[in-house]
Amino acid sequence: MGNKKELATADTFSGQLSTALADVKEALPKDLNVARFVNNAVAVLNENSQLQEFAKENGTAQIKAGLIKGAYLGLDFMNKEAYLVPYKNTLNFMKSYTGAVKLCKKYSIRPLKDIYAKLVREGDDYSIEIINNEPKVTFKPKPFNNGKIQGAFAVACFQDGGIQYEEMSLAELEKVRSCSKMKSGVVWNQWTDQMYLKSVLHRLCKRIEIDFDNNEQYQFFNEDMQIETDPKEQMKSDIEEYANSV
Repeated sequence: MGNKKELATADTFSGQLSTALADVKEALPKDLNVARFVNNAVAVLNENSQLQEFAKENGTAQIKAGLIKGAYLGLDFMNKEAYLVPYKNTLNFMKSYTGAVKLCKKYSIRPLKDIYAKLVREGDDYSIEIINNEPKVTFKPKPFNNGKIQGAFAVACFQDGGIQYEEMSLAELEKVRSCSKMKSGVVWNQWTDQMYLKSVLHRLCKRIEIDFDNNEQYQFFNEDMQIETDPKEQMKSDIEEYANSV
């Protein structure tokens, strides 16, 4: 309880977070309500026993740094647009599926009408055709289908009528999982479907031209996308996994 009170006290953690955000005010999104962001962040911390335990063992510096990354991007932790996920003695900043969609819609140079990802299960009707050099995605999901997942796809619909898409088989999605240092952690085990959706969406996001306000936003946006999109990172993970198995 003592540590919980420490994080929630206005003149301690929330005050430190407010001061840190004031120091980088010019780099934050112009529409970010800093006071509301801080209040929501502290509320999330007070409700998260894992973060409370992490703070007790490791201090609050990593928590504050992770929250600041979310502030740079204008993501609200209360609305589950981003998460802080403890892994051993490290705290990982992760965008949610919702957060990634929000950022693509806001910062895409080519204005987006919509962007989404879907799971494809056994029994669903899914196909992609190229007609007159334009992709056409057909998806007719079987109602209330809880069949085995076959893969996932993501589609970006632009205001000019064009689309871009990305698709991943179940094997490719599991490859992403195997490359994650948290592959056996709570996030992948409890929210497997959401992680599949986020993985294919991240690949699509790499093909959309994004115009952020500063380099920090670009860095934090890509921070948890690297393993899904960079073959060199996947190869590095494969080598490390092999080395640890022999």
